[in-house]
Amino acid sequence: MRGLLALVLSLSSAASLAAGAVHEYKLDNGLKLIVKEDHRAPVMVSQVWYKVGSSYEHDGITGVSHVLEHMMFKGTSAYPAGEFSRIIAENGGSENAFTSRDYTAYFQTMETSRLAVSFELEADRMRNLTLPEQEFLKEVRVVMEERRMRTEDNPQSLTYELFNATAYVSSPYRIPVIGWMDDLESMQVEDLRAWYRTWYAPNNATVVVVGDVDPDQVYTLAKQYFGPLKPSEIEPAKPRREVKQRGSKRIEVEAPAELPYLIMGYKVPVVPGAAPEQLWEPYALDVLAGVLDGGTGARLASELVRGEAVAASAGAGYDGYDRMQSLFLLSGTPANGHTMEQLEQALLAQIQRLHEERVASDELERVKAQIRASKVYEQDSIFYQAMQIGILETVGLDWGEMERYHERIDAVTPEQVQAVARKYLVDERLTVAQLVPQPIDPRRPPRTGGTTHAH
Repeated sequence: MRGLLALVLSLSSAASLAAGAVHEYKLDNGLKLIVKEDHRAPVMVSQVWYKVGSSYEHDGITGVSHVLEHMMFKGTSAYPAGEFSRIIAENGGSENAFTSRDYTAYFQTMETSRLAVSFELEADRMRNLTLPEQEFLKEVRVVMEERRMRTEDNPQSLTYELFNATAYVSSPYRIPVIGWMDDLESMQVEDLRAWYRTWYAPNNATVVVVGDVDPDQVYTLAKQYFGPLKPSEIEPAKPRREVKQRGSKRIEVEAPAELPYLIMGYKVPVVPGAAPEQLWEPYALDVLAGVLDGGTGARLASELVRGEAVAASAGAGYDGYDRMQSLFLLSGTPANGHTMEQLEQALLAQIQRLHEERVASDELERVKAQIRASKVYEQDSIFYQAMQIGILETVGLDWGEMERYHERIDAVTPEQVQAVARKYLVDERLTVAQLVPQPIDPRRPPRTGGTTHAH
């Protein structure tokens, strides 16, 4: 225990030496710029975050945010298809993008002096995409194939998708990021054009730059490249809050698979939108997840996988930085000779124990130390430093929440962990999904690798 704490303290001091000041700017057109200095190497990461993802979509156009992300690489009048990636590579950089429920982000990692290249290209495609129909027709087929490979042919991912669609009723978190196949098949390029015109605008974007940079110089470049762009009129998103759940829900998913799989999820609050007097709750849930699944010494691994040997694998997860009410997840696969019912009962027994017993202070300190260590390790990467800032800003918080994370985790007490378990990890908030394996067609074996519970 003392060794882990010493490691955290030494990592913290190293991270504080590396971490520079954070500078925030706002352009006249509404674009927000956040710059964090980190002078350990002559490199920087530049990320553009748009406040739009699958949770902004509605039935009929699901997947449009993700398809548009693909089309962002298909060219403008100034830089035709393929030019963006070619120019970044020519300048020694790497680039990519991702779509989630709450945001879509584009990023480049480059040598510091190349920041203007990144800004010029990103500013151009923020408002000037051509969105040719022929490119769209090709790209939407690519996305359909991606959906087949990653979801429909992957039994765990398919189960997770249907679990989400069951857990949520009115919340847009029931919508898969990649979209439903029927919506992809009927999607038209005009759907993308309308989505792009609305959301891809400076007043809906945050640019985050982390690395060996001078903040005022970055601001000057941002004004030069992003400053002339016109904002769009954006109606505030409807709240679309989840309706109150009135009892546990359960589904079985039948799909070709080698192994059964269990997912359990409880409706829980998140940091965005939390009342000040309840802000401690998401952090207590974060610590609770660590008690169950914070490494090999945590309860699920030591008691269910190794101890009772009822589970071949078992995990827990929670993200307090989702934009809307989220789920506290438990998942697992039963060990040979054990049933899904035995695994579920073992997981429920772990929850019941959290209701009845307070976590011992030494166990709590070990979990907190591991949480701190994982956050400090992320500071080694300028990419993850930028990610933390981008996520917080885009879900409606501010980057300062990152600075307060450790003190909020440190403040969590055994009583608070017990309180959130009793309040939120209860049957009327529970949804359960079981994957029931079906015979496998040897000509089309299912894909493995599990589901990613990332957003």
